[in-house]
Amino acid sequence: MKVGINMLLWTGHVTDAHIPVLQAIKDTGFDGVEIPVFDVSDAAHYRWLGGVLDDIGLERTVVAIIPDAAHSPISPDAADRVRAVEHLTRVIDCSAALGGTVLAGPWFQPLGVFTGERPSDTELNHCADVHRQILPLARAAGITGALEPLNRFEAHLLNTCEQAIAYGERLAEPGFGILYDTFHAHIEEKAPIAALHAVHASGTLTHVHISENDRGTPGRGHAKIRETIATLKALEYDEWLTIEAFGRGVPELAAATRVWRDFFADPSEVYVEGHALIRDCWAQPS
Repeated sequence: MKVGINMLLWTGHVTDAHIPVLQAIKDTGFDGVEIPVFDVSDAAHYRWLGGVLDDIGLERTVVAIIPDAAHSPISPDAADRVRAVEHLTRVIDCSAALGGTVLAGPWFQPLGVFTGERPSDTELNHCADVHRQILPLARAAGITGALEPLNRFEAHLLNTCEQAIAYGERLAEPGFGILYDTFHAHIEEKAPIAALHAVHASGTLTHVHISENDRGTPGRGHAKIRETIATLKALEYDEWLTIEAFGRGVPELAAATRVWRDFFADPSEVYVEGHALIRDCWAQPS
């Protein structure tokens, strides 16, 4: 098991200004960081960043989103879906340049864009058509997909683990995996730990986000974080436990995820306490 933290706590685009933060993360004991790949205009930037992370000694995963409706995999407009393929291809190119091993996030629709209806077969099929073009590219780059079902206030296509598992069966493409997030599960799952067992049993559990019910400091809320980690240890899960917490540092993301207030005094509270919580939970006897 490896412990990471998502850099969205600080920024949507990691630059040399964040090197002291990256060093502090390493000094705290983290194994790696999750890098947002939102700006896909310059793969060379991510190649540079990969070298920085190599020097510090941090592994990395990647988080990506669909930027807008004009690049949506579920759009009824074929031109939008072509742009979705183009965008996700650039995401993979940047992720490969970075040395990322996992492509996490809700790369199935833009945040906060709704039809007002439940997800349709047409939308699911459109999305699958896009992902069937993308996942072979990810596999060739040594990147595992980790698609993240979101709560109903951020997306409508995939909200629950059950829906994500069914989507994987529809997709039927090697390299597809599911990201289990304790925040989204807290909202959408009637039984979050049972949902976690279901994803694991499906063979598609590839990534886990440790996120509190208010998206603040892990352990200071009432999401089932301790129970999740105990379950993962019992299941012999051996991949990433990555802290995801949001502040107001990325205004567009804060708006999309409905972060209207500060959830912690300082980011160091999140990563110091969060790291200690994960390590403590993992150290508990089974």
